[in-house]
Amino acid sequence: MDIKTIAVIGAGTMGRGIAYAAAQGGYRTVLEDVSAGVLARGVTYIKDALAEGVQRGKVTPEQEQQAAASLSTCRSVEEAAAEADLVIEAVPEDMKLKLEVFTALDKAAKPHCILASNTSSLSVTEMAAVTGRAALCAGMHFFNPAPKMKLLELVRGLETSDATLEACREVGRRMGKEVVTVRESPGFITSRINAMIGNEAFYMLQEGVASARDIDTALKLGLNHPMGPFELVDLVGSRCA
Repeated sequence: MDIKTIAVIGAGTMGRGIAYAAAQGGYRTVLEDVSAGVLARGVTYIKDALAEGVQRGKVTPEQEQQAAASLSTCRSVEEAAAEADLVIEAVPEDMKLKLEVFTALDKAAKPHCILASNTSSLSVTEMAAVTGRAALCAGMHFFNPAPKMKLLELVRGLETSDATLEACREVGRRMGKEVVTVRESPGFITSRINAMIGNEAFYMLQEGVASARDIDTALKLGLNHPMGPFELVDLVGSRCA
């Protein structure tokens, strides 16, 4: 499958970061959001991130110009999907909302278009079931901040084809990601492990074993975690909106 145009549905924290990575990867990129304000902030974020990359020597001025030129925006799912070869849904983690988006995408997208979800834990198979293209549905779980985090969890649903996975893997590679493939299961790899660590951390806090600050410090300095479990909860909770 030859992916040339990527549409990203949702211009929030994750969507704008994915759109940045797509434009940087050389893809024509369409960023969609129903909110004009969110969409404008998403574009500003991408332009600022590109400029910062130039200042740090990570992006050449030519790459900045090419990425900015390849980015466009729209306010409807149907318009975003119309010319896309791959659509990455990045709306909030609500299954009802994701099913509505996948239903609309299936009607609007070209027959060969791949539909991917950025979900961190929800069932890709359930989303694919509302479409007529289950073999072309997959999970592409990016991490925050998407432009900088190297990992991409590629999730195989019950009917996801090998060709779909390979196309998504190539997209991840061009975005500069390290791609791991996961057979669909609750939480995939990272969310499942994080849930276990987070639960144990809260049990320890409840039992008075140590303070939240000391638990965070111990995991960062003793286990080389970049962020403690309570810090992570604070970060994710503060950015859910």
